[in-house]
Amino acid sequence: MRRHMAPPLLTLQGIHLTFGVTPLLDGADMQVGEGERLCLVGRNGSGKSTLMKVAAGLVEADGGERFVHPGATIRYLEQDPDLSGFATVRDYVVAGLAPGDMDYRADYLLEQLGLTGEEKPGVISGGEARRAALARALAPDPDILMLDEPTNHLDLPAIEWLESELAACRSALVLISHDRRFLETLTRKTLWLDRGRTRLLEKGFGAFEAWRDEVFEQEQEELHKLDRKIVREEDWLRYGVTARRKRNVRRLADLQDLKRQRTTHRGPQGQVKLEASQAQDSGKLVAEAKHVSIGFGGRSIVTDFSTKIARKARIGLVGPNGAGKTTLLNVLTGQLAPDTGEVRLGTKLEIASLDQKRLALKDDWTVSEALTQGGGSQVEVAGKTKHVMAYMKDFLFPPEQANTPLRVLSGGEKARLMLARALALPSNLLVLDEPTNDLDLETLDLLQGLIDDYTGTVFLVSHDRDFLDRVCTSVIVSEGNGRWREYAGGYSDMLTQRGRGVSPDDRTANVTTGKLASNAPAKPQPTAPKQEKRRMANKDRYALERLPGEIDALGETIAKLESQMNDPALFADSARFSQVSQQLADALAERDAKEEQWLELEALREEIEGEG
Repeated sequence: MRRHMAPPLLTLQGIHLTFGVTPLLDGADMQVGEGERLCLVGRNGSGKSTLMKVAAGLVEADGGERFVHPGATIRYLEQDPDLSGFATVRDYVVAGLAPGDMDYRADYLLEQLGLTGEEKPGVISGGEARRAALARALAPDPDILMLDEPTNHLDLPAIEWLESELAACRSALVLISHDRRFLETLTRKTLWLDRGRTRLLEKGFGAFEAWRDEVFEQEQEELHKLDRKIVREEDWLRYGVTARRKRNVRRLADLQDLKRQRTTHRGPQGQVKLEASQAQDSGKLVAEAKHVSIGFGGRSIVTDFSTKIARKARIGLVGPNGAGKTTLLNVLTGQLAPDTGEVRLGTKLEIASLDQKRLALKDDWTVSEALTQGGGSQVEVAGKTKHVMAYMKDFLFPPEQANTPLRVLSGGEKARLMLARALALPSNLLVLDEPTNDLDLETLDLLQGLIDDYTGTVFLVSHDRDFLDRVCTSVIVSEGNGRWREYAGGYSDMLTQRGRGVSPDDRTANVTTGKLASNAPAKPQPTAPKQEKRRMANKDRYALERLPGEIDALGETIAKLESQMNDPALFADSARFSQVSQQLADALAERDAKEEQWLELEALREEIEGEG
């Protein structure tokens, strides 16, 4: 007996939509069957959200067909939800329930998303409104659930809860997200929107990027073949043996057709060009915290935390919202003094910051003013002066956006603009607070490459598990009640060592003693069996004493050599220039090696003294 395939719940065929003069959707297709798990991917600005709105029936296309199976229900997560007309957030969520649904479903979802339901729509933040909209979309258990960036404004516990909730739900899913781990976990098919058209991969997101690269490589090969064919045809017309006139006319028409194919080909959208302005190297030691504690309003934020951070480290700060990640970051970078304990910063630190709230941007600035810090037409980047229009192009801003006020930019455009501002500042310590919000996957790849190539140190606050795995050398994780612990490696390495992920319980707790918990002793930890006391070898103790003097002497030598390198006359003597350049390189390498040796010996000394 032949088994019949169930008809799709939703079909889009040949969808066309034009904004201005550029076609955004140029024959896009989509099918969603019962229980399917589909991710919709593409560059920022490619039209993903628009195609999803067409599928949800919220935007009418210029051409093409949309069919929804009779009786099928569709829910769409709004990017900018409108809660006006509702007395409380709970009223807004309950209003989205289907007939026969129970209110407890709305209460459960609100609680899981960190809302009480009693919040007043007029005073909640944008992030709270988005979480309310997510609860409203999830509540009725529709046939098709369409979620556009559902993890935005969620912390790690909420993201992992949402993953498990969606994995268990019966609805078909259509997901847009920049969170790789989220897409890899949930999707079974991938619809790629590229240059107005869609391609379907019958596999989840985990297989997409390799497939996309193969498509681009094949496309380049076809273009090379086309270019070679055009050259051959032009040669034939120019130098070939004269044939019958009809044949020549036909071949000339074929050549013109080939040239039209070449000139009308739409290549992949441009890529952001990321390059950081780097200051001179900082000292080998970037920051050292010894038993630091800090609290606010009767809450312990950091309790008895110690760490030592060397140059070139990539440190991730991980924890739920409210754990105090930004506070700890400010303590480690010297922006905030601890209540107790000591923070020692390294020498020659120059910090560039990217804040998640984008507070450095003023709504009435234009794109050009934001990049030039308020005026002028030049931007200094990586030691080179660029015209602001060229720098805008590096971050995919067309020239006509130069005078666009920031208040009308999309979330992705503001994210790119903040990156552009931060990377133009000379730095050797890059502080990135939620840099992945609103960036597309390709830009995330480039940001990862920039961090890999950056010669300074990076502090990263992020809820993006995949990005933490790709970038971090260690992560500092909230353990709850102001306790923080550092784990080697990325997020997955932390999971292996810790045995569990980040939970809402890892937030700070109220202090009941009447004193700040930052002044309370840390919770006792199980102790290992007592070992025989170690002693530091004489040669190591001697090296620890003499290395600081040797490092200082090398610093003076480096300063003299750098002064010689700055003398224009040196460039006229190529042999002398080569000699000084090599001496400078050798001195820098030797100082690095000695600083590394000193750090290792200092750590050994502290470890041995701690055992005593």
